[in-house]
Amino acid sequence: MSRARADDHIGKRDLATWRSSPGRRLADVAVATARWARPHGVVLITLAVGLVLCGLFTLGAAQVYDEVTDVDGLATLDQPVLDGAMAARTPTLTAVVQAYTNLGGGIGMPLLATTVLGLLAWRARTWEPVLLGLATGAGSLAMTILGKAAIGRSRPPLADAVPPFETSFSFPSGHSLNAAALSGIVVYVLVRRQASTWARVLTVVLGATFAAVMGLTRVYLGHHWLTDVVVAWLLALAWLTVVVTAHRLYLTARRVRA
Repeated sequence: MSRARADDHIGKRDLATWRSSPGRRLADVAVATARWARPHGVVLITLAVGLVLCGLFTLGAAQVYDEVTDVDGLATLDQPVLDGAMAARTPTLTAVVQAYTNLGGGIGMPLLATTVLGLLAWRARTWEPVLLGLATGAGSLAMTILGKAAIGRSRPPLADAVPPFETSFSFPSGHSLNAAALSGIVVYVLVRRQASTWARVLTVVLGATFAAVMGLTRVYLGHHWLTDVVVAWLLALAWLTVVVTAHRLYLTARRVRA
């Protein structure tokens, strides 16, 4: 199998083959669109439509969350979980958690993801990993900004938080959303180039663990409520689905044109 063909697969799963009926219809639309927009145009159109849908999902999540907090739903877990986190704090553990959470910040996470994806791009002699990372990061940042502006939720009280304190709105957790989205796209790029099943499983587990722990550090430090983190994970999963779908449609259109 050539390198180009291997990159179209995850194990034996052909990413350019759609098994479900909705998937096949979507692929047909992508192929028809590629006749005038070319495969790269299919990606841009899919990302644009997906970003609009994810934006609406973000607004919907904010509205649902706002109603939930008014009627004692999931938000009833927020204070007990924060209380448990405060009880578990020790100077040593807090120092470790702060070092870890900095990896998911506005500088740390983009730098980490860009470095990894840049190395993968250099090794594969293609800009594709970097472009996937840029698309993922731009979308997750947009959803973070939109969600914070839409709900305007206050963070936990400063008396319950570990300094340095943050002043932006709490919902959703930007660290959690961006870490989950960017680690997810790194996992996607890696598993397409891994031949063994155990390596792919290990990569997925490590990526999921990284994102999960990143979110939990935000609660431990008192910088976010638990529900801020849970919704951020869901938003990241939604945007990852859009980016991966756009890439698969590109592979499908490229193969048909070839």
